[in-house]
Amino acid sequence: MREKDIEQYLVKRVKERGGRAYKFVSPGNSGVPDRIVVMPNGVIVFVELKATGEKTRPLQNAQIAKLRKLGQKVQVLDTKDGVDRFLEEVKTA
Repeated sequence: MREKDIEQYLVKRVKERGGRAYKFVSPGNSGVPDRIVVMPNGVIVFVELKATGEKTRPLQNAQIAKLRKLGQKVQVLDTKDGVDRFLEEVKTA
């Protein structure tokens, strides 16, 4: 499945649950995650989306590691099922 399809699915499902999935663009900081998901229960998660079976690039891995070192939650998703599981996890967080 294409990254674009998974991203659209994430945005739709987050909105259905009352949250927002903001597009994250940070000039001068290549490799940052694609979206910042903000849920009504106060949970904020950076989300990197990939086409099914694709892996993150080294630069993306470095940016993810920096965010995690700062105590931020970062999730990499590559399937619609993964999106659904992610949303179940953040619902109870």
